[in-house]
Amino acid sequence: MIYTLTLNPSIDYIMRLYEYKDGFTNRSYEEMKFPGGKGIMVSKLLKNLGEDPINLGFIGGFTGEYIKSSLKDLGIKENFTFIEDDSRINVKLKYRSETEINAGGPFISDEEVNEFLDNISTLNSNDTLIISGSIPKSLDDNFYKQILDCNNVDFTIDVAGKELLDYLSYNPILVKPNIDELEMIFGEKIDKSNLLHYAKRLNDLGAQSVIISMGKDGSIFISEDLILKAEPIEGRLINSVGAGDSMVGGFVYGLKNGLSKKEAYKLAVACGTATAFSEDIAKKELIYEILKRVEVNGYGN
Repeated sequence: MIYTLTLNPSIDYIMRLYEYKDGFTNRSYEEMKFPGGKGIMVSKLLKNLGEDPINLGFIGGFTGEYIKSSLKDLGIKENFTFIEDDSRINVKLKYRSETEINAGGPFISDEEVNEFLDNISTLNSNDTLIISGSIPKSLDDNFYKQILDCNNVDFTIDVAGKELLDYLSYNPILVKPNIDELEMIFGEKIDKSNLLHYAKRLNDLGAQSVIISMGKDGSIFISEDLILKAEPIEGRLINSVGAGDSMVGGFVYGLKNGLSKKEAYKLAVACGTATAFSEDIAKKELIYEILKRVEVNGYGN
């Protein structure tokens, strides 16, 4: 079974504006709202591929009820721990560029934490846990470690900056930073001359597989016995939100369904690209159409 973990899910409230003036009343011409959170995005991708993932995390209040009902409408399973405080609302203003205002998240009591940990401790070595997104402000910064210490599950993890290094000794099956995040992790300027060196460092420190997103230059894949590069695919960028989460979901789906790491990487590239070319998380038909165009070759030495 594949589980996705979203500790700090949200309602993402999107407002589109013709103009914006700081300090004045501004009016939007279009509004939309969606259940938000990186783990939820991964679940939507997995569901579109035909998988049946289960969402874990904390939800509460009227916002939590909306998140739960929205996932039910999408046919996505959940086993959230319900809390007393309200789940957060994130505002995304789309004008000339996108401005995000993300809330810190709800207060979660010790009793609610213990209920969650009791629930997640039932996962076993046949399961895969996809960990991503922010930790609510009321939880310890090392909360992901508490989760990993209470079971022996295969997992992927997506956390920002040097914090990722703290989890490599747990041997995640995949980490997927981009170039900017790789620079934050190692405190070094990354370019083509040293990219492979630092990507391999993540592998040497414990990550079983590493994908480095390089934007318009494609991506690279590193594992113990494989180094590959996927060329960028031409198309119209519509939405970059969720593209990285889609890559993670595609890779995990591939491995769980018997693909080799190379073929799982190709599927990951197709999933990320298809989402970037879509208004929302990519549909299966577009993913497999783009998969035919994915070119992967050996890279470096």
